[in-house]
Amino acid sequence: MEMTVHGETVFAATGGRAWVAGQPMVMFLHGAGMDHTVWALQTRYFAHHGYNVAAIDFPGHGRSSGAPLTSIAAMADWVAAAAEGCGAADLHLVGHSMGALVALELGGRTPTPVVAAALLGVAAEMPVHPKLLAAAEAGDHWAFEAIVDWGFAADAHVGGQAAPGTSVTGAGLRLLESGDPAALARDFSACDSYQEAAARAATMRAPCLVLTGARDKMAPAGKARPLAEALAAGRLETLPATGHMMMVEAPDRTLDSLITFFDSVAAR
Repeated sequence: MEMTVHGETVFAATGGRAWVAGQPMVMFLHGAGMDHTVWALQTRYFAHHGYNVAAIDFPGHGRSSGAPLTSIAAMADWVAAAAEGCGAADLHLVGHSMGALVALELGGRTPTPVVAAALLGVAAEMPVHPKLLAAAEAGDHWAFEAIVDWGFAADAHVGGQAAPGTSVTGAGLRLLESGDPAALARDFSACDSYQEAAARAATMRAPCLVLTGARDKMAPAGKARPLAEALAAGRLETLPATGHMMMVEAPDRTLDSLITFFDSVAAR
């Protein structure tokens, strides 16, 4: 579906179902250079199990218009406006990498509209390697290749996908190639300069799941622990043999973790 935020068109995938008045909302926030398509399995499940779903494309990404935003704080402002614009009730956030920082930034503010947040592939600091940042800024194709190389665990590079004949690394590369290189560069710059994760974790009161991949090279699992420990109601879970792109690399296991987390929040 399409909606308007700050005068620009925003696309949000709904998981194949129209929103139902009064249902809680799960808003999915993609990572750098990505779009709503990375959440295909997770959005469909929640849309058919009692939640309204909005997997949004950030400005300048996927099917959303507008210029890419330049800071995590600006993205959090934008998400808050998008949630208000679609009348989100009981807002649950699921963010990956850059999107996880955005979820943390919004959830740690006072007051906050966030009921619960799942932070995937995140760490207290997420610096971008200078060579990768420079390649993204130059529009060098090597930036896409490096993200795919570092972002997926070794097993994902040699097959083993649930659907025979598919390649998550190939799909990841095509997705990055389809986007605006300037958006990727701005995304990386925003992540590289964001220093408020620890402070926002300390003020986050909503329940939080920090979900990591045991073989994540871009946001190593060990670096997520201090962030999880700073959360008042945080839990840390690590998926074995999984890299940074867990929601497409291990979609079933990622979904299971989200289901268990949100069920526990609903039972409070």
